[in-house]
Amino acid sequence: MADYLLLLVGMGLVTYLPRWLPLHYLSRQSLPEWFVQWLELIPAAILSALLLPALIIGGDTGRLDLLRPELWVALPTFAFAWWTRSLGGTVVVGMLLFWLAEKVDPQWLAWVG
Repeated sequence: MADYLLLLVGMGLVTYLPRWLPLHYLSRQSLPEWFVQWLELIPAAILSALLLPALIIGGDTGRLDLLRPELWVALPTFAFAWWTRSLGGTVVVGMLLFWLAEKVDPQWLAWVG
C-alpha cells in the first residue's frame, strides 16, 4: 500500500513540477511584446494541427478525402464560431450539422470528386 501511495505522489510531482516551474519563473519576468503575441498563437496552431488531419484524411486509407462529412460540417461550424464567438452555440450548431450530415446520402457529393 505504501508503494502505491509513493507511486501516486511521485506521479503527481512529475506531472505538476514541469507545469509549475515555468509558470512560477515567467510570472515574475517581463516578456517582450512580440513573444507574448507569439504565445497567443500557440493554442490556435495546436488546435489546427490536431483537427485538420481528422477533417481531410480518410480513415484506413490515409489519403486526402475532401468529401468527408466531418470537413463539410466543420466549415459552417467554424464560420458560426468566428462570427458569434459563442462556444455553446458552436457546439450545438456543430452537433446539429453533424446529425444532419448523417441523414444526407454521400452519393450526392459525387459530382465534386
